[in-house]
Amino acid sequence: MTSAQAIDKLERDGHGAYVESYDPDAQRMTLNMGPVHPATHGVLRLLLELDGETVMKCEPIIGYLHTGMEKECEDQNWRQAVTIVTRMDYLAQFSNELVYSRAVDRLLDIDVPPRGRYIRVLMSELNRLSSHLVWYGTQGLDMGAMSALFYGFREREVIQDFNEMVTGLRMNNGYIIPGGVWEDLPDGWEPAVESILALMSRRIEEYEELLTFNPVFLERTRGVGVISKEVALALGASGPIARASGIDLDLRRDAPYEVYDKLTFDVPTLTEGDVYARYQVRMIEMRESLKILRQVVDGMPGGDYKNMDPKLTPPPRSELNRSMEAVIHHFKLMTQGYTVPEGEVYEAVESPRGELGCYTVSSGGTAPHRVHVRDPSFANLQLLPPAAIGGLVADLIAVIASLDPIMGGVDR
Repeated sequence: MTSAQAIDKLERDGHGAYVESYDPDAQRMTLNMGPVHPATHGVLRLLLELDGETVMKCEPIIGYLHTGMEKECEDQNWRQAVTIVTRMDYLAQFSNELVYSRAVDRLLDIDVPPRGRYIRVLMSELNRLSSHLVWYGTQGLDMGAMSALFYGFREREVIQDFNEMVTGLRMNNGYIIPGGVWEDLPDGWEPAVESILALMSRRIEEYEELLTFNPVFLERTRGVGVISKEVALALGASGPIARASGIDLDLRRDAPYEVYDKLTFDVPTLTEGDVYARYQVRMIEMRESLKILRQVVDGMPGGDYKNMDPKLTPPPRSELNRSMEAVIHHFKLMTQGYTVPEGEVYEAVESPRGELGCYTVSSGGTAPHRVHVRDPSFANLQLLPPAAIGGLVADLIAVIASLDPIMGGVDR
């Protein structure tokens, strides 16, 4: 059976089948890698064509986590849809909430108070740190460096504890909402963030001591999975992957939103485009996030944390005890929700994995007519075949980890 016939049989049997074949004439082997759940990237399946241990063809096959979240948003009111979008890229939940909420803000033509914008940036940058810590741990684990996983998740727990302190939840928080954030920062938030900043500045040095100059890690990553600038541009790469290939693009700097135009930070770029370059860019980005967080803490203003327009915001709890109108208004907002003027917008933010976009359409009702998300993991996953072809199967694992795909976002 030729490799083409094997692929045809695979299609006839369905994507759930495991089909392997060997063509003695071409000395090519066709086999499945997966569907597997490598570390926490998500359920991904690759159809590989091998010449010995060399990858000659790599076809990512997705869809194993599909839950129809975009469609499900249409069955929720505008506020409730936040609890859906936060579950797409489940390691960048605050970025999901932010891009959707900003889209609704534009449709409503409302302003977010300065404190609300600062809090949004605070939570987003802490989320960037926690997401990169998962990448660091899984990059090491996928290559046999199990200690990296323990190191990364150790500090991630501290950030997750802070998320729980602020929002009541560790993941899928539903905290960033249209108009601002759901609740103000609690008492004690500032010392908690200060301790995270002090801790992370020391621990990033430990991470680099473990891997940056490790000869085995260097051998497994330098010159491996190279993605040229031209290929990255052609396939729509963004985020650390694009910057590691020489594309100097970061929406926080180039199309600033919230309060990023008031903050000073650097955007790291390299030109090698290999696994090691992507590692270096993310490590530098964690240090830059610490710089941003320091400025946010120092510049945090007072005042309202969300837009207090009564059409959007429930009445104070104290009003409910003495005003029937307040009770009725609260009931309508919590059940029916508010209406959003007819229109359509596209909003984008810089998530830990790149450009996260949200195309939102309103028909003038209390629920979204359409919510479509441009998830960076979906675009970046297209880079896997050109990065993998010509390399070894063993290197393919390192390449997947360096792309840091989150299949919940790919299969939304």
